[in-house]
Amino acid sequence: MPLIADNLASVTHHIGEAARKAGRDPDSIHLIVVSKQVSSEKIIEAYQAGSKYFGENKVQEAVSKIGEVNAQDVSWHFIGHLQKNKIKYLDSQFDLIHSVDSLSLAEKISAYCEGQNRKQGVLLQVNVSGEEAKFGMTPSELEEQLPSFGQLQGILVQGLMTIPPQDSDAENSRQYFSALRELRDKYRAMNIEGVELNELSMGMTNDYPIAVEEGATFVRVGTAIFGQR
Repeated sequence: MPLIADNLASVTHHIGEAARKAGRDPDSIHLIVVSKQVSSEKIIEAYQAGSKYFGENKVQEAVSKIGEVNAQDVSWHFIGHLQKNKIKYLDSQFDLIHSVDSLSLAEKISAYCEGQNRKQGVLLQVNVSGEEAKFGMTPSELEEQLPSFGQLQGILVQGLMTIPPQDSDAENSRQYFSALRELRDKYRAMNIEGVELNELSMGMTNDYPIAVEEGATFVRVGTAIFGQR
């Protein structure tokens, strides 16, 4: 069974290949190692192999692991659906929340962070595909509500995130990644106050090279590194 370090090297190589193919600097793409349901020992192994970005999808499990790993130079990202009653557990543990899927959730996060006298970096989750089972705002909701996100004092909108439909053919994800990039470019050009749209979080184990080609700045990869949970 390949070591975690070998898997990381392979994923990093593929990111670099995809970036060069698209005329991008490989250093502009951050690999978020998705460590949900993975032991702290394996996370430490990935950290020792050079990983500095980790993604978790359950707040309380993540907070426990953050304490166990106890590495000051790790950037922790929350990538799962965030329930409003879990916001109180966030503290300042996460550099970025990738999954803000409604204005009401953003308002709750903002109010909590204002009480702590800090700003929380967030990405807005957009349901580009229109799947009913998916979380995320529709593109029309994003357009209508984006200025309101910018007015919230406890958050900073840094970009957009999407999850395409599951498909065995990674190439079919391209249209959704491209659509998210076009939304980002459109609204970034408007210079909306309080909104910075520099980041695109898209691409997982089955399609991350396509996401890189389409402009991802964060890819979220777990299975290709740790194997099946």
